[in-house]
Amino acid sequence: MFFKKKPETQSYDKENQKPVIRASICTGEKVAGFQDVRTGTFREVMLIRTPSDLEEFRQLYGIGEREIPTQY
Repeated sequence: MFFKKKPETQSYDKENQKPVIRASICTGEKVAGFQDVRTGTFREVMLIRTPSDLEEFRQLYGIGEREIPTQY
C-alpha cells in the first residue's frame, strides 16, 4: 500500500541507436535521448535537470555506469 512501484526497464534498438545527452551551450539545458547511428537523427526522451534525473534515465533504459557522451 505504501511501497514505491519499481520502474520497469524500457528498451531501445541497441544496434542502431546510442544513448546521448544533448546540451545547449547558451542555456545549459540538457536533454537525454537516443541518436540513430546511421542517419544521426535524435529522439528526445527526457529533460535532465539534476544528476538524479540522469540516473533515472540510466535505470529506465538499463544503461550501465559508463559515460554517456554529451553533444553541444
